[in-house]
Amino acid sequence: MKRFLCICLYLFVCLATAQAQKAEGIFGKAAAAYENANGISASLAVNIRIGKQGNPESFEATIDMKGDRFRLITPDMRTWYDGKTLWTYMARTNEVNITSPSGDELESVNPMILLRRYEKGFKLSYSGESTSDLGKMADDVKLVSKGDSDIEEADLQIDRASSLPVRISVVMKNDIKSVIRISRMKTGVNQPESVFVFNAADYPDVLEVDLRY
Repeated sequence: MKRFLCICLYLFVCLATAQAQKAEGIFGKAAAAYENANGISASLAVNIRIGKQGNPESFEATIDMKGDRFRLITPDMRTWYDGKTLWTYMARTNEVNITSPSGDELESVNPMILLRRYEKGFKLSYSGESTSDLGKMADDVKLVSKGDSDIEEADLQIDRASSLPVRISVVMKNDIKSVIRISRMKTGVNQPESVFVFNAADYPDVLEVDLRY
């Protein structure tokens, strides 16, 4: 019996190791695909729930990304990040907050950043095959925080043809859960640097709140 249990444990460890290696291979290809995309523009369908009893909120969004930089536009908010400074504009108050965000803060604003930061604090595992909303074959990879990230866990559905995510589900440590479905993605956009910088001239009488100091 003891020998049988040892064999079962050995097989379980081998299987877990193989699954982790498969997940790392898939995610590594996704990270490389993002780096080689030379700028991405995508349309998103976002669903957010705060707490188990909270009412879900759904909205459409667009995002432009290039390297560390991104611009995210939602119905109520616009966000720019140029690799150093984050501008968050609230249309309701005509106010923009200016910060120098940490890596964890960036992940909570734009989970796609995980493609560039996954090696720095997440354990990967392979969840299996699936079919995307567009009917394409995909692989599912789970990321579990090792303790440092504001993200507790994330599940990414990665399209086999493009090696890029088509769905991202994120559970935050503050009990916020979000599901992001990518309905359209264009690569090779090669946006100019100005796309990722807030331009006050486009927002008359905006109140700038500098929180960097």
